[in-house]
Amino acid sequence: MARAVERFSAFGHPEVTATHRTTFEITAEEHLSPSGTCIIAVRSEKGAADLSDRFRELMQSPGCRLTTELRCGEVIATIRSSGSPDLLLDHPTDLVWRRSSFTCGRTIGLYSDYTAGTLPRELIALLKQGERLDVTLTIELDPDCGEGAVNRVLPGFHLLDE
Repeated sequence: MARAVERFSAFGHPEVTATHRTTFEITAEEHLSPSGTCIIAVRSEKGAADLSDRFRELMQSPGCRLTTELRCGEVIATIRSSGSPDLLLDHPTDLVWRRSSFTCGRTIGLYSDYTAGTLPRELIALLKQGERLDVTLTIELDPDCGEGAVNRVLPGFHLLDE
């Protein structure tokens, strides 16, 4: 199974609300406005355009699976999502995980099993205090998975309480 890993850090911010229902975002931008309800961390060391060529190649392959580990202090959240041949991965500052199949230059993960609003509140509390967020992205490509594997909702899908 083909595999690539990317590691980088970002930081929380007092304006983190993490209430967005369909996405979450990490950005290299320094500031965050109250309207950025999907942004969980700022001052990221990487945007989508900074990912290695090998990582990008695997992310754009049918059947790839992205595992994202977010670590802040002792709190760890593991997010599962999919890549796609439609990913552009060319945004200089942003990385966005989406619940949907929408792609743009900022999109890194599709069919994400977490959004800003469903991430562990202990993690969000630390990020509101400006704590460091360590991010590990692991992309795996199963050669036996075909095109249809990218278009399935992932098991363990976490929904917001209605």
